[in-house]
Amino acid sequence: MIIGIDLGTTNSAAAYWADGEPRLIPNRLGEVLTPSAVGLDDDGTLLVGRPARERMASHAALTATAFKRYMGTQHRIALGKKDYGAEELSALVLKSLKEDAEAHLGEPVTEAVITVPAYFNDKQRKATRRAGELAGFKVERLINEPTAAALAYGIHQLASETRFLVFDLGGGTFDVSVLEIFEGVIEVRASTGDNRLGGEDFNAVLAGMLVDAHKPLAAKAREDRQLAAKLNEAAERARRALTSANEAVMELQWQGEMLRHPITTDAFEAAAAPLLDRLKTPVLRALRDADIRPESLAEIILIGGSTRMPVVRRTVARMFGRFPNASINPDEAVALGAAVQAGLKARDAALKEVVVTDVCPYSLGIGISESLPGGAIEEGIFSPIIERNTTVPVSRVNWYETMAANQREIRVAIYQGEARRVADNVRIGELKVPMPRGPAGQPIEVRFSYDINGLLEVDVTVPGSGATHNLVIADPEDDVSPKELERRRTALAALKQHPRDAEPNRAVMARAERLWENALGFERDEIGRLIQMFQAALATQDPRTADKAREELNAQLDRLDGPAWL
Repeated sequence: MIIGIDLGTTNSAAAYWADGEPRLIPNRLGEVLTPSAVGLDDDGTLLVGRPARERMASHAALTATAFKRYMGTQHRIALGKKDYGAEELSALVLKSLKEDAEAHLGEPVTEAVITVPAYFNDKQRKATRRAGELAGFKVERLINEPTAAALAYGIHQLASETRFLVFDLGGGTFDVSVLEIFEGVIEVRASTGDNRLGGEDFNAVLAGMLVDAHKPLAAKAREDRQLAAKLNEAAERARRALTSANEAVMELQWQGEMLRHPITTDAFEAAAAPLLDRLKTPVLRALRDADIRPESLAEIILIGGSTRMPVVRRTVARMFGRFPNASINPDEAVALGAAVQAGLKARDAALKEVVVTDVCPYSLGIGISESLPGGAIEEGIFSPIIERNTTVPVSRVNWYETMAANQREIRVAIYQGEARRVADNVRIGELKVPMPRGPAGQPIEVRFSYDINGLLEVDVTVPGSGATHNLVIADPEDDVSPKELERRRTALAALKQHPRDAEPNRAVMARAERLWENALGFERDEIGRLIQMFQAALATQDPRTADKAREELNAQLDRLDGPAWL
């Protein structure tokens, strides 16, 4: 049995596909949302879900929440006398969901599709996969939360070409994805976001308003974990109240005194203005990366519990000049979509065949040095090879050259990120490559191949020696069998061809060059320009761009020469 799981910052949920539709799985309390909280009872018993969440304000030192924000890091969270990593705590939540699913379905549940924020990096994704495995699941696939939400809205059933933007503001993370559906394919055109922006940050704004009204709390809140937990609880209650009212009163019981502070919607919106402004940048970047204008979007879909806030919905409506779609419960959409993906994995007959593609959320490249005017050298510059929002699986190649004569070795340091300087990106590996003696300027070919599960294969070819050096970057803690690793590498090997070497592209280029040889004057100049445009399209190494350019070139050649004979 495969289930879909939304592993959220604030709440988690599980669902399964049955009788032609996704269905949420109730937990042992009969609720479909399980708080992502882990704690210890007074006798040391481990608590997961609502029992742990209810003790947060009264037993802060024995309770952990919002740990999803630390996935993929070395951050440890103390619960009593023991420290836990974020993936260990997440595994406890996932194990609880697994037990609830087995109790509800009456059969063992061994496989899962787990959702992750679209902007999670490689380390965060692998930490999520490990958490699933620690909980006893075979993790069939990690799927981006906005993609899962799109499936929940039934985009997979649409026949015509359509474009959507999914706006996902959860408890701890913010994602924006632009998706396009055509001919049974759901393609993610762009994903971006902010892993440090969510409902918890809006809670912090409200807590700050209460602290500002009662100044003595300020210093104590920084030092007292218990007070910080009570402030967060009061802020959460006020934020929820403001979703259906224009005014709420924050209340905090502290050291025998009841502290109160009224909050209006307008005052909250003014105080949260910096956070609301941060919502705009990822939206603009996603649209720019996807090369899509806002008016061409069929829908703006809201998911994530924090999109219930009227201040957020107003902000989105102002951005796009229209009201967004929130027809599905934003807390449940991701889990329902994960169940659809589980049904697709199980090849359920009620689901028509659909392919869901994804993108690389961060650019991947190497560190290089550049010569500056005057002879100076600037080191530590990031050179992207696979740029963010490239559809995966993908293989891309760049050429570099040595900077000094008789270099005996080059070190190819591999990074993930968007900053110009490698020091501000994430270093994920290094490959040392011996070089033959020779003058400066010896060429080196560096190819990156990346699959949908985060396997990166690096090939460095030195034409001077004819040698190719290879590095496979996979998390050492991933339990990937040699057979599975070889299967994934074989699949990537099929992509390691430059578009200019593909047979259809070579054929149309040969035709264009033949016509150029036969033509004269203006017609020859026109064919030369067409060849240059086609070569520029091939240089992007994007199959879709190359295919479109080939179709356009063929159409122009048909105009000049008549249709091809064969």
